[in-house]
Amino acid sequence: MTDTDSGIDAAPVRLAPGDPAPEFTLPDADGKPVSLSEHRGRRVIVYCYPAAMTPGCTTQAVDFTAAAGELAEAGLDIIGISPDAPEKLLRFREKEDLGITLVSDVDKEVLRAYGAYGTKKSYGREVVGVIRSTFIVDVEGRIERAAYNVKATGHVAKLRRDLGLG
Repeated sequence: MTDTDSGIDAAPVRLAPGDPAPEFTLPDADGKPVSLSEHRGRRVIVYCYPAAMTPGCTTQAVDFTAAAGELAEAGLDIIGISPDAPEKLLRFREKEDLGITLVSDVDKEVLRAYGAYGTKKSYGREVVGVIRSTFIVDVEGRIERAAYNVKATGHVAKLRRDLGLG
C-alpha cells in the first residue's frame, strides 16, 4: 500500500462535476485494451481501488458485481482501476466470480489523472498510494460526480441510493 515515489504531489488534482473525464486505454484482466471513449453515449462508473484480493477491495468489487445488472439497466457501465497487473486482476475476477470490467494501471498515470493517487492517511500515518475514489462519467465524457476517500463497505449501496436506484 505504501509507495516511496519521490515525484508525488502532496495534494493530487481533484476532479469536479463538469470537468472532462481523463481519457484512458488500459488492459483488462484478459490483457485486452479498454477505453473510456468506447462507452461514450452511456454513463460510466469509474472506480479506483488500491489492490485486488484485499478485504476492502474484494467487498467493493463483489458489491459492484451484485449491482451490475441494475446499474446496466439504468444506463451505467462499471470500470474498476487498480495498479495491479492484468494477471492478478484475472485471478481476482476468477476467485471472486466478478462480473465487472477491471483494468490495470501499473504506471498509475490514469489514477494520478483522476486524483486517485497521492498522499493519504492510512492507520494514522501519511502514506502515498491509491485513494479509493468513485466517479460517474456522463454520456458526453464529463465528470458528473466525484467522490474521494470513499469507504469500501456500503459504498455501492450508497451510490445506488444517490442515483435513485435503491
